[in-house]
Amino acid sequence: MTSDNRIGPPNFGSERDMLRAFLDYHRATLAMKCEGLTDEELRQQSVPPSTLSLLGLVRHMAEVERAWFRRPFEDNDAPMVWSDKVDFQAAYDASASTRHEAFAAWDAEVENSRRIEREAESLDQAGYQPRWDEEVSLRMVMVHVLLEYGRHNGHADILREGVDGAVGA
Repeated sequence: MTSDNRIGPPNFGSERDMLRAFLDYHRATLAMKCEGLTDEELRQQSVPPSTLSLLGLVRHMAEVERAWFRRPFEDNDAPMVWSDKVDFQAAYDASASTRHEAFAAWDAEVENSRRIEREAESLDQAGYQPRWDEEVSLRMVMVHVLLEYGRHNGHADILREGVDGAVGA
């Protein structure tokens, strides 16, 4: 990690502005944890039997973005990115993946998620989560995805340190 160009969330703001800013901060954190590494380093797995890698996390978060923004609010039948069924574990297998492939998919899903959020009239907008067969609010989705990033960025900290000893942020 050569630089920290993340924009920190504001100390004050509306609920929506805070959720948006914290999501973008965590998205930037995941990207920063992958900065400066080769495809091989990004595919480096943690400790056996885990197959977890930084590239696998990027792929997984592309699936999370799709499953929680695109599918509930835009296309309930949208296929997942790396599996024919809703299998979040499939994304973790980054053994044949590249930075370009994983980040292109993740970036596209993040941009789509941002668009969906921007176009929503309020955080109370309802979407249908097909996995649960229930309606969910945009507020719930944003909090859920924020928690996903928080958890997985903790994994990214450990994975990055294991690759090249880089720590921090």
